[in-house]
Amino acid sequence: MTMRSILLVVLTVVICNVHRSYSATFTLKNNCPFTIWPATLTGVGAPISTGFVLASQGSTSLDVLPPWSGRLWARFECSNSGRFTCANGDCNSGQITCNGAGAIPPVTIIEYTLAGDGGKDFYDISLVDGFNLPLSVTPDRAGCSTISCPVDINNRGCPSELAVKDTIGGVVGCKSACAAFNQPQYCCTGNFGSPSTCKPTNYSQIFKRQCPQAYSYAYDDASSTFTCPTGANYLITFCP
Repeated sequence: MTMRSILLVVLTVVICNVHRSYSATFTLKNNCPFTIWPATLTGVGAPISTGFVLASQGSTSLDVLPPWSGRLWARFECSNSGRFTCANGDCNSGQITCNGAGAIPPVTIIEYTLAGDGGKDFYDISLVDGFNLPLSVTPDRAGCSTISCPVDINNRGCPSELAVKDTIGGVVGCKSACAAFNQPQYCCTGNFGSPSTCKPTNYSQIFKRQCPQAYSYAYDDASSTFTCPTGANYLITFCP
């Protein structure tokens, strides 16, 4: 082997190790008693798998290369009769993969910014787009918070005016008041477009009481954003 070849091998190993040292792994676990179809939407960074099936008690891992930001969620009651559709969490792509399309509310969202300001990961559970499944996020680093929305709000406190039902009448989602009524005081728009003017409502408090660690409306930052040093891996459990 020539000296040039040796240098190329060494350089390749170094590059691979650098990438590996900064990669993060999302492990998705389905604790629900039914099949789900997780999906992702990348905002910044290299895209990851945008949709796949996950049987009950199954798990899978996604490797993510920071810097990265994006969203994860799960769909359920899905079928494929020439076009893939789901009763809840659908991205309307017509396929198992969402291919850059976001979730149709109501849906429980996990939001990430990996390798953000100060060398930290930022993560949260958001019910701003409503609720469809309980979930939890567990970092593998000491000192980093496990967060969860462990309650099935669909069947525990979702007002009838927010409830979304499937074809047989089962509640499969709980809309946010913004999605249900499209009014500025619920959507934090117009005259309500700032933290000082957009406050919790009776509807957002229904979510907050049951999932105090989750975003319940747009400006619910103080109790709902969490950080961890970049380099952590994350276990995401649906129906924890």
